[in-house]
Amino acid sequence: MSEQPHIGGRAPLPIQVQAGEEYWWCACGRSKTQPFCDGSHEGTGFEPMQYIAPETKRVFFCTCKRTKTMPLCDGSHKELAT
Repeated sequence: MSEQPHIGGRAPLPIQVQAGEEYWWCACGRSKTQPFCDGSHEGTGFEPMQYIAPETKRVFFCTCKRTKTMPLCDGSHKELAT
């Protein structure tokens, strides 16, 4: 797929995750419940990404959808054009 996802935000969102819990990260950028999926990807060719927290801690989920370390932020939002 060559289509780029929508930019869901321009900064990561810190989320307190619980060890063993499942989270579904929005990969299309269209979700109104960023950084998580709300089903807005239907018909786009994008699918949400499952994330199972390895431990209880705060993590930073990507909202720009350009990270190389999906679903977590790698700082790629700093390179977005304004």
